[in-house]
Amino acid sequence: QLQLVESGGGLVQPGGSLRLSCAASGFTLDYSAIGWFRQVPGKEREGVSCISSSGGSTIYADDVKGRFTISRDNAKNTVYLQMNSLKPEDTAIYYCAARHTIVDSCWLRASAGYSYWGQGTQVTVSS
Repeated sequence: QLQLVESGGGLVQPGGSLRLSCAASGFTLDYSAIGWFRQVPGKEREGVSCISSSGGSTIYADDVKGRFTISRDNAKNTVYLQMNSLKPEDTAIYYCAARHTIVDSCWLRASAGYSYWGQGTQVTVSS
């Protein structure tokens, strides 16, 4: 069964940190761009960050630049999102998604051909 599983979400105070993990099973992430997206009720899913298959290219949404870091460990078939200096407006369900690609690039649009999606992990930033 091909699936992505996110973990690492939770409740954290403003200014705190969390590290999200996105683990793949049933397929290798070696040839996939990975994106992290988030969604709050009533709003569209938005791109947070993405990383190319080699890890050589990364993109961040403007409101997370300097606070979030995406990385990948292909040996562990896992992608991470380190989130620092968290703000209440970062509260959302976070999803990871994979897109098989032959080019070493990634995309921050949820509609950009991401074929596999995880079930999401809740991140709540509140005092």
